[in-house]
Amino acid sequence: MAFKPGQSGNPKGRPRGRPDRRTAWRNELEPKGKALVTKAVEMALSGDAQALRLCLERLTPAYKPQAEPVRFELKGETLTEKADSVLTAIAAGDLDPATGKELIAAIAGLVKVQEVDEIVRRLEALEGERNADP
Repeated sequence: MAFKPGQSGNPKGRPRGRPDRRTAWRNELEPKGKALVTKAVEMALSGDAQALRLCLERLTPAYKPQAEPVRFELKGETLTEKADSVLTAIAAGDLDPATGKELIAAIAGLVKVQEVDEIVRRLEALEGERNADP
């Protein structure tokens, strides 16, 4: 069931401009931020494992592996053949699996873009034919 333009899908939802609870809590905690951080550090240093974990998680960002830049020639004419060349390079050890996964995801994204382009082209052709018929 589609809604009319400008009609809310949840007309009895939260009124516009009314802050949610998280905003209110954040505003309440903000002036006490320094004291809270100091207390968390004290607790961590005294052996509180949860406080220690919290402090360390905030102090050091999560590790995100980054692959070295690679030069890689996609072989084949079709996108399927190009994806197959990525898998072949991974199997041969010429390309790491994480980079290969990203390349295949990029190829899949390109496929979706091409599909949309094709649908738009066909739709425009159909509309042109329809408008041309008296």
